[in-house]
Amino acid sequence: MFNPPDLLTVLSAPPGRNPGQERPFAWRDGKPLGHAYLVTQVDAWRRVLSRHEGSRFALYSSDSATFACILLGAWQAGKTIYLPGDVLPATCANLGALVDGYLGEFPPQYAPLTLDVDGNSNGRSQAEPEFKALLPDFPGLVIYTSGSTGEPQAVPKFLSQLATEVASLEQLFGDRIGNADVVATVSHQHIYGLLFKILWPLTSGRAIHAQQIGYLEEILPQPDGKPVTLISSPAHLKRLPAKFTADQVASIRAIFSSGGPLEAEVASAAGALLGSIPVEVYGSSETGGVAWRQRIAGADDSWQVMPAITWRVAANDNVLEICSPHLPDSGWYALADQVELVDPRRFRLKGRVDRIVKVEEKRISLDGLERELKAMAQVADARVLLVEQPEPRTESKLKSTFKSQQRQRIAAFVVLSAAGREILATQGKLALNRMLRNGMAHAVEAVALPRSWRYLDAMPVNAQGKTTRADLLALLESPGPASSDLAELPRKPYVNVLAQESRRVLLELTVPADLLYFNGHFDGAPVLPGVVQLDWAISYGRQYFALAPQFQGMLGLKFQRVILPGAVVQLELLHDPEKNNLAFRMASAAGPHSSGRITFGAGHAAS
Repeated sequence: MFNPPDLLTVLSAPPGRNPGQERPFAWRDGKPLGHAYLVTQVDAWRRVLSRHEGSRFALYSSDSATFACILLGAWQAGKTIYLPGDVLPATCANLGALVDGYLGEFPPQYAPLTLDVDGNSNGRSQAEPEFKALLPDFPGLVIYTSGSTGEPQAVPKFLSQLATEVASLEQLFGDRIGNADVVATVSHQHIYGLLFKILWPLTSGRAIHAQQIGYLEEILPQPDGKPVTLISSPAHLKRLPAKFTADQVASIRAIFSSGGPLEAEVASAAGALLGSIPVEVYGSSETGGVAWRQRIAGADDSWQVMPAITWRVAANDNVLEICSPHLPDSGWYALADQVELVDPRRFRLKGRVDRIVKVEEKRISLDGLERELKAMAQVADARVLLVEQPEPRTESKLKSTFKSQQRQRIAAFVVLSAAGREILATQGKLALNRMLRNGMAHAVEAVALPRSWRYLDAMPVNAQGKTTRADLLALLESPGPASSDLAELPRKPYVNVLAQESRRVLLELTVPADLLYFNGHFDGAPVLPGVVQLDWAISYGRQYFALAPQFQGMLGLKFQRVILPGAVVQLELLHDPEKNNLAFRMASAAGPHSSGRITFGAGHAAS
């Protein structure tokens, strides 16, 4: 009988110190961190947290090794950890009503706890610390849903749920990945990354790579040909590099993908280039892992249920229902996905129930609209949303006695194919809008045809590799009269968060080819104006940091290379709250584009 490693046992007694023989617990900047480091750090964090009242602490750390040490130390101190997906001001403000303290890379005003200078509890004895047994019913975590279908929701997790899921992963895939190290393009602040790049490696003794990688090109051949397992997502695997070296391919033993279905052609392309077809994992923050598939040659698109999960298809609406040890109780849990039974262990996904909406009393499938768009030659990818906005009323003294009516519309976000881009360039956006609406009309009722269109070079994704509803809605914010053709043009780039820390953010910006600010700058040879680059730096600086309210000036401003339509650039922002300034740098594969430092203050700018 198979007996996978037990998470609770391993975490209750981290492996002892034997630096000459043990494998490293993690790698950071090419240097190994042994289990002695893990034990010492966990003990130090346990002592720090044990001195603080309160049982609930928020944790955010971009370094996987640091994150693991703080998490285990908190559990040893009997603390429940809240895992936000970011440290934006709104997120931190919401956490303030829920937690008793902060850990990791929160802004200074939240006073995150720190270790003693020596990291080892003020010179206490170096004797092996004694760790307590972690109990299955301990409420170890509160995680948050990704926000891809609405506002992020809090989901509590007992340690028993995490332990059974880790055991299932080892049972299913342990032999496949062997002793490979773990590298990831996704964040551990979400349930998928937490399990696959933190808890599973810790339990099975596989080494973690502390830094999250932003691009697949960053996977380097390992010393002595050491294999790695890549933890990734559809958003990252769609952006495959042009080529991989033989040594890079040889180092990849397995690839995992989650966060959404991986298109068959993307799975095939990843297998051809990276040497391993990704294993896709289906689940949610609430349920944990539910099923998996690998689209090897001849395989269909069905999903195979994970061990220990009982499932059924609800007769009335074909919704998937499960009983799972990954859930907090033994009752049946209904997911929001409709499925088709294939055999007792496999099913096909048929669309989400929560994507059935009503428009003028007619039931509309948003998944169906997306399928119609994706079937067109002009479209490479598409998402649609139902958008509700207040209907403006005539000004009157009695207007406060009325509630604003809601006006509904379908908005479409489309990544164009080469054929679509050609039509957009030669015939314009309004002609392309009509073409796509007419192409859907045979299968879609008139009330369901999209009213708002945004054409993208790529879908915006967050640090988890997911496209959220909030990110898509942000693309609709364009001032100006609705009747104006220019008002339909985008004013912001499409953003992918590559790294986020308390004082640093690294963003990937894809500049739309039809950006409003290319008009007239310059005719026949459009380039991105420098003032727009500054505006973006300040805008995203205010989004990610608590900047002082008043702009005061600029220092060291340089513009070195022009930015052309369709360019993909990285924007690095560094916030220095003590000096009230924001440093920015835009660069791409071509080299640096612009840089400078912007100063802020509470008063008026100097004359």
